Amino acid sequence: MRFDVITLFPELFAPHLEVGVTRRAYAGGGLQLKLWLLRDFAEGNYRRVDDRPFGGGPGMVMMAPPLERALAAVRTARALEEGDAPPVPLIHFSPTGRVLDQALVRELAAGPGAVLLCGRYEGIDQRFIDRHVDLELSLGDFVLSGGELPALVLLDAVARLQPGVLQDAASHQQDSFEDGLLDCPHYSRPEQLPRADGGVDVVPEVLLSGHHGRIARWRRERSLELTARRRPDLITAARAAGRLSREDEKFLRTLDLDLPPAP
Repeated sequence: MRFDVITLFPELFAPHLEVGVTRRAYAGGGLQLKLWLLRDFAEGNYRRVDDRPFGGGPGMVMMAPPLERALAAVRTARALEEGDAPPVPLIHFSPTGRVLDQALVRELAAGPGAVLLCGRYEGIDQRFIDRHVDLELSLGDFVLSGGELPALVLLDAVARLQPGVLQDAASHQQDSFEDGLLDCPHYSRPEQLPRADGGVDVVPEVLLSGHHGRIARWRRERSLELTARRRPDLITAARAAGRLSREDEKFLRTLDLDLPPAP
C-alpha cells in the first residue's frame, strides 16, 4: 500500500514515520509514503504556487497548473511502479468534505492507497478540484490552516490497521466505532487510586473476577451505555445494521434515557 502526499510542508510528516506504533507500518514496508513538495512543480524565479482570487477578497488561492504538474508526476511514478493497476483516488482535505469515519478508514486500509492533497491559504482553484479530486474529506466542523494535519490523521488511522503494527492483532477490533459503538472504559494498576478527599477510586469488581463471560458482558453494557448517553445516533445506526442483540436491547431499556424504541 502506498500513499503519495502533495504538500508545501513535507517536513511535518517526518515524526510520523519515526515514532510511535505507526513507525512499524513504514519500517516493515507494508505502508509506503512518498512526499511531493509542490514548489518543485512551480515555475519562475519565485516558485509561486498561489495567486490572488478572482473577484477580490482576502487571502490567496493555490493555482491549478503547479498542482496539475505535481499530480501528473505522481501518476507517472505510480504507473512505473504498479504497471496496469487502476489509478488510486485523489483525496483533498476540506471543511466541505465528507467527515472521515472508521468505516472509510477500514476501506482505505484494505486498498492500494491514495494520493493525498494538502491545501493551504484560502483554498484551491475549483477547476483543479472539479477535474481531478475523487473524494473530499473533513475532520469536522472547524477550519485548520492546511491539509497536513488531516492527512496525518488519516495516515495514522490507516497505519494502525496494518498487520503487525499493533502488538495485539485484536486490539483495534475493540476500538470505538469498530462495531458501531463507542469503546468501554478501561482500567489498570493500581487497584485503588487515592483521592484528594481521603477516599479511593477502585477498579470495578467484575474486572478482577477472572470470569471472562461476566467481563465481556460488563464491557458490552458499558459500551452500550456510553454510546446511548453520548451518541444516541450510533445506537440508531447499530439497530439499523442489525448489530444489537436481544440482550443488548433489554439492557438499553433499563437506562433512564429517551431513546427511540427498538423496531
